[in-house]
Formats: sequence, C-alpha cells, structure tokens
Amino acid sequence: MIRKFISRVFSGKKPKAGKHEPAIIPVSTHGITRDRISSGSRRVCETLQSHGHKAYVVGGAVRDLLIGAEPKDFDIATDATPEEVRRHFRRARIIGRRFQIVHVMMGQETLEVTTFRGTLDEKTKTDEHGRVLHDNVFGSHAEDAARRDFTANALYYDPTTEAVIDYHHGVADLKQKTLRMIGEPRARYREDPVRMLRAARLAAKLGLIIDPEAKKPIREMAVLLENVPAARLFDEMLKLLTCGHSVKCITQLRDEGLHHGLLPLLDVILEQPMGEKFVMLALANTDERVRQGKGISPGFLFATLLWHEVLAHWEKLKAKGESKIPALYQAMDTVLDVQAEKLAITRRIIGDIKDIWALQPRFEARAGKRPYALLEQPRFRAGYDFLLLRAESGEVDSELAEWWTDFQNADGGKRGEMLMPEQAGDKKRRRRRKKPADSGVDRSSAE
Repeated sequence: MIRKFISRVFSGKKPKAGKHEPAIIPVSTHGITRDRISSGSRRVCETLQSHGHKAYVVGGAVRDLLIGAEPKDFDIATDATPEEVRRHFRRARIIGRRFQIVHVMMGQETLEVTTFRGTLDEKTKTDEHGRVLHDNVFGSHAEDAARRDFTANALYYDPTTEAVIDYHHGVADLKQKTLRMIGEPRARYREDPVRMLRAARLAAKLGLIIDPEAKKPIREMAVLLENVPAARLFDEMLKLLTCGHSVKCITQLRDEGLHHGLLPLLDVILEQPMGEKFVMLALANTDERVRQGKGISPGFLFATLLWHEVLAHWEKLKAKGESKIPALYQAMDTVLDVQAEKLAITRRIIGDIKDIWALQPRFEARAGKRPYALLEQPRFRAGYDFLLLRAESGEVDSELAEWWTDFQNADGGKRGEMLMPEQAGDKKRRRRRKKPADSGVDRSSAE
C-alpha cells in the first residue's frame, strides 16, 4: 500500500489520500541520509524531539538536497512555541515582528527555528491591499505546510527517521521541474507580494518552469510590490543577485514584467545600453565566484550595478561647470537617494559603495606620491577590481588597469621608474614662508 502511494508521488499523479494526509517518503526512496544535513540542525531537531516536540528540517534545504544541490542553510520547523524553543537552548534569542522566529546558535552555525504557522482568518491583520502585517498565529503541521508558498518549499525532513514528509506533492513537482503555488495564486500574492520576486528567483536558480496558474497573475499584480517595505525588497534583491544565477534571475524578472518602474535598480540594470556590458560582466563575475565558493561583497556588486547611473549624473554636473570631485560626490548621493526610495540599502553597504566610486578618479593620477598613497587605502583592492571591470567592458583604456597591476606588484625601485612625469600644475604651489616681523632687536649685538 505504502509502496503504491510513493510510486504515485514520484510519477506525478496525485494520490487519493485525505486532504491532510502527507506522503511519508523513506530514505530508501529519496536518498537523503542524516549526515547530509548540518550537525547543528541535527542537534536542534534531536533536542526538541527529546522534549516531546515535533521538529524537522524544512523548506529550501530539503528541496536543494532532493535536486542534488548544496543547501546554504538549514531552517527548522517545530510545534514548540518561540518561548519553549528558547528555554531548551542556552544560546537562543527571539527575533521578528511580523512573525516571531528563534535564532539558535550551535557553534559557528545559526539555525532559524520557526513555530508551525496557523491558518489565516478574518482576524488576521492586513493592509488595504491584503498584505499580511502581523502573523504570530501558530497551528498544526498540516496548517504550516499549507501556509508555505510553493510545493517545493513545503517539504520536511526528520533527521531521526530520515523520512521526507510531503503534504502537497512537492517531490513530484520537483521531478516534473514545476514551481507550483500552494493555494490560489492571486490570494497568496496579495498576502505577500514578495512571492512574485521569489517565484522568478527560484525558477531561474533551480531551472524550473512556473506553473501557468501561478505565472499568469504576476504581470498584472506586480504593482503590489510598491507597497512592500524597502527593507524586505532589499533582502530579496540581495538573495536574487547573490544566488549564483543572477543573470538568469534578472532575465526572468524582465520576462515576468517585474522590472519597469517597480524597482529602480532593475530599470538601471536592464535599460541602460551604455552600461549593459559592464553590468552583465559584473553579474557574471559574481555568479562565478558564488559557484566557486568564494566570498562576494554586496557593496562591490551594488557599486557595479549603479555605476553608469552615477556616470550619467556626473557628466551632467560637470557640463554645468561643477568641479570634478564635488560633482562626483553629488552624483553619488543623487543615485543612492533614488534607490533608497525602494531599497533600504544598509549604511555599511552604502559606505562601501561610496568608497569604491570615490577611488576611481584617483587611479588616473600616476605621478608623484599619490599612487603610493592610493595603495595604502583600505578599500584599494575593491577599487582596483572595479577598475579592472571598467577596463574589461571598454569604459577605460586597458593600459591604465595594466599599469596599476604592474605597479602594485613591483618592488620599490621599479615603482619609482614607473611613475609618470608630473604635468604643469600637478604640483601644489608651495606657499612662501613669511619672514618674521622685525622685533627691533639687533641679534648680532644681542649675542
């Protein structure tokens, strides 16, 4: 009986089981052994289960393991309340307003633990568009599965039994390469418009096709993104741009009509012919670093995406007679202010962006002591990498980038030989030292 049920799940045929009866898929079928999940997530689940609670690894981690990808993190779902979870772990804290979650620290690993969410009802606090504002309603395991966005994310893994629990045929949908919404798509997008961005990201990242019923409303409901807090949009955009498939994601967003006029950053990326090569090179380089497991800098990435907007404003200001460097700083502030209306870019990242941009004119100075001073700048490496990208896209002469590559790698004597002759006006005029006023004392006689 169980074998026939599992067979129907993997063949894509929906079983005739009751509404809340999940498929229990054994490890012999799905192949995910407990050693494939992190030690921290195993310990959290085991601790909660030892205190009589249900606890599972949930969502993206299970989905990624099923398709052979390496999960970035491991989230936990449980029937324990946030207060109960916190009591069971020495290093744990409750965070979140819209929906409370618990961060449990296990060594260097931070696990996100959520209590099963309950069904929304007429008492649920929403805005005038239907977006859920307050969601601390707890429920059963089945209700939690129904509250997940896509069937591929409503999968639970029990480290103790090594079974996958599947309420909405997510395993079958993954097998069929389909991203399917749980529930009525229009209602789910109204509850949380960010799901439209998430659909585009997951489809591009995982190579899935968005189910027609979930795809159809996106273009007409995209305007709801205007009502999403800037901080949430920034988080989602950062995930999209750093998932290792940013070029595909950007293309998917354009195909779904989620760019024009909604997110200034996407307009910048997709509608600037002069900077298209530069932007696509930056995204491709970021994707490659992610695939190689190398670190990436959000500040560097956003600096590349917005650079040609800065250039356009900078040129306009210089044409009006503004001095070069003040005009650059004014252009930087203008561009970042426009983005801040939709994306709450953190102050630290904004600081990194400005540092990288401000260094670019300084690479043009290759005489005197200025090249040595530039090498000592804390953000030199990021600025230099940015310069290489500009040279690769044809924005600046490749000779400039080559010179800086050679200069930083040369020894002291060689560096001196590489310096360019100073042009007239390069040297600051030395102020003539004023002669001391005559005190009237004859120094010769005083001695």
